[in-house]
Amino acid sequence: MNKNQFAIKTLVPDEIYTNRKEFLELFYNEALKASTRRTSSMVLLGQRRMGKTEIFKRVINRLFYEQDYKDPNTVVPVYYIFPDHMTDPWKFSIEYVENFIRWYAAFRTRNPDVLDKGVIRFSKLRDLVNSKIEITNSVERAFSLIEVFNEKECVYPEQEAVNLPRTISDRDDSTIVMFLDEVQNLHLPQHDFRVVGYMQSAVESPTCPHFVTGSAMTILNDILGKGSLYGRFDAESIKPLTIFYGAELVGKTSAYFNADIPEIMRPVISEKCGGNPFYIKSVVQRSAKLNEPLSNEEAINRILAIDLSSGFIYQELRDQVIKWIDRLNDHNITKWILYLAALEEADQIDPERIQKELKVREGTDVEVKKIIDVMIKLSQGDLIDYKSFGGYFTHINDPVLNDFLKVWGKVEVERTRQDYVVGDTVFQYESLKRKYKDYQGYLAEVFMIQVLWNNQKRTIEGKHFNHPEAIKIPGFIYIDQRYRLGSGKGKEIDIFAAAGRDFWIAESKWHKDPVDVKVVRNLIRQKDLVREKMGKNVRSVTLWLFASSGVTVSAKKILEDNSILWSTKEQLNSLLENSGLRKLPEID
Repeated sequence: MNKNQFAIKTLVPDEIYTNRKEFLELFYNEALKASTRRTSSMVLLGQRRMGKTEIFKRVINRLFYEQDYKDPNTVVPVYYIFPDHMTDPWKFSIEYVENFIRWYAAFRTRNPDVLDKGVIRFSKLRDLVNSKIEITNSVERAFSLIEVFNEKECVYPEQEAVNLPRTISDRDDSTIVMFLDEVQNLHLPQHDFRVVGYMQSAVESPTCPHFVTGSAMTILNDILGKGSLYGRFDAESIKPLTIFYGAELVGKTSAYFNADIPEIMRPVISEKCGGNPFYIKSVVQRSAKLNEPLSNEEAINRILAIDLSSGFIYQELRDQVIKWIDRLNDHNITKWILYLAALEEADQIDPERIQKELKVREGTDVEVKKIIDVMIKLSQGDLIDYKSFGGYFTHINDPVLNDFLKVWGKVEVERTRQDYVVGDTVFQYESLKRKYKDYQGYLAEVFMIQVLWNNQKRTIEGKHFNHPEAIKIPGFIYIDQRYRLGSGKGKEIDIFAAAGRDFWIAESKWHKDPVDVKVVRNLIRQKDLVREKMGKNVRSVTLWLFASSGVTVSAKKILEDNSILWSTKEQLNSLLENSGLRKLPEID
């Protein structure tokens, strides 16, 4: 497909788009498979700015241009974004049906101009469709439905609207796939009417599966995990980029924006941004804009601090916060509650502490019950985390967002001058203790972890590990970096991977000299500690050592006697190539 051909414009340049192939292929293939009636409705779950909408757009463009649009058995893609404000069922229903007609006609004529209301007015659309394609009675019903809505000749227009696509595909025995974005807007607190209850029938048809996503994961889970839509969707979760692929994104983005970032520092940026593609891009872009190289941790911390307090990250997250607060009543109290919650230093956010702080700072008496109610609503926007089963609140698992909320609160709640806040934030970030002592070793760990992820449930030749037999890699539940078995020296494990009763421990030593006996013995000690901690049900603990310059003769004997896997830089590079990954960088 020509990148200049699109039904809907994507936002991320191809030059920097990174590691979402798995989801692109999944949704594209599931859409095509719908023509065989073997596809169910699906939801793509994930935190904000993880690339969910971009995936949908890229899949839709492929379906639009890579199929024979004249073949009646092809899959018709339809894309719709639920608006922030849905206050009138008639207006919503007209918009939803008109959008459907435009996508249907655009695909069947392969003319994306049909999607543009400025190019083709709706009053002219019917004549255009009649002249280009054969209209079935079912499709004609869509045009008639618009007239019904304009005349207000039905009781529940939203029910008719959301069920129209499946009605057409069922009656014509055709295939339509609905791609619905911002689905959380079906269930917002300020709406006078809700569409969720009418969606049950719409999403159940094998001729018209619905692929949905949204930017507020908590509400999305509420919509699909309870009530009429419970059990109707197969869920796929999109997670932050691994540090390896986050570092790859740093490299692509730095080339695109002409930022100066040494390869050895790229995984550090990826980790500090939590693998969030938007945060990564923002930090790199800010570095390029200020012409400040990111050659050490202090420089990275400085740029991250500037951006989350006054740059791209600040603007984006502020927009999300303000939009959500605008949906709730009593904006001033809501702002204070969110800000005071962000300042919580304990593991759990204490509503009673917030009540006391409100009294001191605002001179306002607010009942704890009301504070809890506001916090629950804030949690629906993924601004804090509400553990409904335990009835308590914690910070969201997004350190950048949490730090932003403190900055935002100082600026917009306490009304401190923003340049003062920026200066203070930069001071704090530049004062952070250096997190990594050995950048090369850390970089190798990132590559080793990606090798493990990419080779799950595969058998690898033993030559990559100086082992006489092939090595079977298990399917891992999680892989942790810099995992601590407890307090004390020698209890930090570089890489700890869990696969049920089976575990892997890996150590990275990117040194000029061969690894000696001391390192190997400590690795064996860590194995014993894992067995002691996990108990008698441990089935296996596999040890893997990366020794860039090899090992001493004495160390080699202990490795062989204990069946420990080990790889030199040359062997790890070979393993990376076999895994479809790039080689280790050449670093002195």
